[in-house]
Amino acid sequence: MSDQTSVPVASGALPSGFTAADSAADNFVQVVDVVKKFGETAAVKGVNLSVKKGELFALLGSSGCGKSTLLRMLAGLETITSGKILIDGEDLAALPPYRRPVNMMFQSYALFPHMTVESNVGFGLRQEGVKKGELKDRVAAALELVQMSRFAKRKPHQLSGGQQQRVALARSLVKRPKLLLLDEPMSALDKQIRQRTQIELVNILERVGVTCIMVTHDQEEAMTMANRLAVMSEGQIVQLGAPNEVYEFPNSRFSAEFIGSTNLFDGNVVEDEPDHVFVESPDLPVRLYVSHGITGPLGMPVTISVRPERIALTRKPPEGTFNWGKGVVKNIAYMGGYSLYHVKLDSGKTVIANMSSLALSEIDSPTWEDEVYVRWSASAGVVLTS
Repeated sequence: MSDQTSVPVASGALPSGFTAADSAADNFVQVVDVVKKFGETAAVKGVNLSVKKGELFALLGSSGCGKSTLLRMLAGLETITSGKILIDGEDLAALPPYRRPVNMMFQSYALFPHMTVESNVGFGLRQEGVKKGELKDRVAAALELVQMSRFAKRKPHQLSGGQQQRVALARSLVKRPKLLLLDEPMSALDKQIRQRTQIELVNILERVGVTCIMVTHDQEEAMTMANRLAVMSEGQIVQLGAPNEVYEFPNSRFSAEFIGSTNLFDGNVVEDEPDHVFVESPDLPVRLYVSHGITGPLGMPVTISVRPERIALTRKPPEGTFNWGKGVVKNIAYMGGYSLYHVKLDSGKTVIANMSSLALSEIDSPTWEDEVYVRWSASAGVVLTS
C-alpha cells in the first residue's frame, strides 16, 4: 500500500469540484457592509447581499425600510457612506451612473412623450454613439422581444399602461446591461393587468438571461416573480431565501406578519424535545403542539405562527388535546374559490381560516354567529422566538 501525502490547500482555495466560475456566478452582484446615512440618520445599516448571475432577486419591505435607497446606490444615484458594491467582480465606487453596467427601469417608466416608441428605446444607444445600422437592429430586436414591434411609430400617450411598461423594459434591455434594476415595476398597472404582466416579465427576463434586482412593497408580486427575496426593515435585511422558504418558515414575528397573513398565538414553552415542543397559551383551552424542537429554556415566551390556509373549521369538537379552539363566526369574506372566516374564540382571540369551497361544502358552510371549532396539525405551526 503506497503512502499518501496530504497536500496543503492554499488559503482561499476552492473545494474540489468547485470552480472560480461557479463562485463568480453565485456572487455576481455583491453588497458588502453597505451603509447609507442622510445626516445622522442611517437609511441602510450594514447590508450584506449576494445575487447570482441570471437571478431575479426581490427587495421587499414597507415604505422607509431602505430598499429603494439600496437600489439607487446600485444604480449610482446615491453615494455609499461606507462599504462596497461589486458587479461581476468590479467595484462600482468610482464609476458614475452612466459608466456602470447597470440599467434601471423607473416606477413612472420615464418615457419621452415627444418621441416615438422606437426613438425612446434607442435613446441610450444614440447617446453612446452606436452606429445607425447596429442601433436599428438592436432596437428592432428589443421591440420584438417585448412584442411591441407593431407599435414602433406610436407615441407613449397612444399606449396602455402595460404597453408603456414593455417599452420601458425594451429601453432598459437594449443596452445589454449586466444588471437590470426594477423600481416597483407593476405599481402603475391595474390588478388584472399586473397579474398577467408579472408572468410575461419573468418570461422575458429568463429568455434574455439578465440578472435583475427589483424593489417592491407588494408581497404577491415578489412571491410570484422572484427566485429569492430579502425582507427589509429599518435599513436591514431580516430574512432572505426562496419565496416558499420565507413564507413557510418565517424567522421572526415581523417576517410572519409581513409576508402574507398569519395567526399568532403567544405563550410559554412547557415541554421541549428534539422532535416537538408544547406551548401553553391563554388564547386556547388546550396546548399548542409543534412538530419540531427549539433551543431555549422551559418557560421561555414564544409565538406560534399558523397560516390561515393551515386552519380547518369543524362543527364537532376535534379529537385530541392540542391545537384547537372553540368560537363563533364573526365575519366571512367570500374570495371566489375560497372564503376567509374570522372566528372569535372563547378567549376573545380572533382566528382567520382560509376555507376552500369544497371544504366548506363538506361541513355545511357555517355562517355568521354559528358556533365552530378551529383546528390544525402539528406540522402547521412555526415557533417564533423573536
